[in-house]
Amino acid sequence: MRQEAKTEHEGLKIGQILLGVLILSFIAVIGLKMFPNKGKNFTRVPKEMQINYMPADFQFDVNEEYALAILTNPRRYRREFNQLIYDLNMSMLMHVATRMGLSAEQKKQIPAAYEKQHAYLRNLYYEDFLLLQDSTSAIYQTWYDNQFKGATEILFEVASKYTCTLVNSIIAPMVPMNDGTIYGKGNKVETPCGIAITEGLAPFLQKLKDRAAIQDFGKAEGLLQEKVEKVIAELATYEVRDKKGLSKQMKTKFFGVNVSSTEVEISAISIAKIGFRLEAFFKVSLNPNNQVVTVTLPQPVILSHEVYPKFDRLSIGWMREVTDEDFNRAFNVLREEFRRDINQSDAYDKARAQAKEILNTMMGPVIKSFSSKYQLRVQFQETPTDQEFQTQDTFIDDRR
Repeated sequence: MRQEAKTEHEGLKIGQILLGVLILSFIAVIGLKMFPNKGKNFTRVPKEMQINYMPADFQFDVNEEYALAILTNPRRYRREFNQLIYDLNMSMLMHVATRMGLSAEQKKQIPAAYEKQHAYLRNLYYEDFLLLQDSTSAIYQTWYDNQFKGATEILFEVASKYTCTLVNSIIAPMVPMNDGTIYGKGNKVETPCGIAITEGLAPFLQKLKDRAAIQDFGKAEGLLQEKVEKVIAELATYEVRDKKGLSKQMKTKFFGVNVSSTEVEISAISIAKIGFRLEAFFKVSLNPNNQVVTVTLPQPVILSHEVYPKFDRLSIGWMREVTDEDFNRAFNVLREEFRRDINQSDAYDKARAQAKEILNTMMGPVIKSFSSKYQLRVQFQETPTDQEFQTQDTFIDDRR
């Protein structure tokens, strides 16, 4: 009897051991599935394949006022714009190289590598910048404290579009990799692209934006200090009318709970006239051999833009104070949307077609009076002039 009890006790003990081993094995399998590479990056990566990130401060010495003057008038300062882009990109590339611990010999290769790309990159930056910038809205942008700030935001949008490709194409070949993977250790480990944008481009443009706020305020304050009268010569050929609305809700929270809410609904109608500034460029030439009179006009622009806002709803919460800045920001958003729609439409093509028809109606009979064989040809400048056009904007405030 005693022998049977002893045998049963030993069997139970062996079963407990087997169960424990089974549980430990199960835990080990789960752990390997959840953390299959734990320790792998450190044990299998050769020392020479690891990047030792070094601490460094981004260095880019530029006069903020000078840079803002270039960005707000890139057509006039095309050469300076190209140089600004060159200096900015070179500073970012050298900063990334320093942070990733590249040798002095490797850093010497960067300028030559970038020179090969700068020739076409500067054109991409310039063309994209002009595409996003509304150069005919200088007056209203100044009035709404937004001219210089808007230019810095456009530069960030354009530069961030190309920075990663640029940095990766130049820095990546100099960095040791393992199957396309960078193994780094040290201070603030980051990808080359991340270093360039977060430590270089973003802080620089933030400094530029801070300076832009001061410049915008100063220009807005002095915009109408004196009465300005000047002679204009314009040919308005097309008018665009539109209507838009904006709804905004502003909430006041107390310990994460909404305690007050303000609702604003604004609608506005827009009347924009598109045409040609003849004082900027207007040329008439006669070719007796071909018997053609050629009239050359500048490219069409927005000559004037009137926006009439109206409050459809204004419900102010008991704890929410609505400031003038809230209203001004809403009005400016509406105005920018009107102009963006115009710039993305075929309004300029229609203005050109209408200009040809008007000039043929006005000048055709005069030309025919000299000789029935003469023909009128209307053409337009291929490139914009260096003059920064300013739209005559009218803002009618209906707040009463």
